[in-house]
Amino acid sequence: MKKVTIFGFSEARPEEKLYKDAFATAKLLAGEGFVIVNGAGPGVMRAASEGAKAGGGKVIGVTFNPRGMTNFEGRDKENPVDEEIILPNYVERTLKLLELGDIYVVFNGGTGTISEFGMAWGLARLYFGHHKPLILFGKWWEEIIAAFARNMRLRQEELEVYKIVATPKEACQTVVEMIGKP
Repeated sequence: MKKVTIFGFSEARPEEKLYKDAFATAKLLAGEGFVIVNGAGPGVMRAASEGAKAGGGKVIGVTFNPRGMTNFEGRDKENPVDEEIILPNYVERTLKLLELGDIYVVFNGGTGTISEFGMAWGLARLYFGHHKPLILFGKWWEEIIAAFARNMRLRQEELEVYKIVATPKEACQTVVEMIGKP
């Protein structure tokens, strides 16, 4: 089974476009037969799980029990995962999310999402040609990537491992184009 790992803002609310886009994207992907993977938290993670369930799909949640963390959302008991993998810390959780996904969809988010995006992008460059691609959801990514390109020392292959999309339908089509149907 092919899996799509979804990253994004843990504080997105159901009435927000970000939440709705994550829900719709996961619903379309699940309808195509993809398993959805996320951190089993609130916000975009819960939206992705709910969307996958609405599309008749399966969800894997990767969590950890934070100790001493004051700014971590943790497991959302309302996030409907079919399988939960509990790991000892944030780094192992992130690595498992990256390991499980055949491709990543990165929505808008905070520093956690930046961390996940950075690891996914770095791994894609290291394994270029055999890498797991990234889908960056939202045209605002163009500005971010352009700032990186202007100010950092990027290699050409680093600019070839992702595609920026603007709609749930475009995200789903791009996943299918990049890794094929399950």
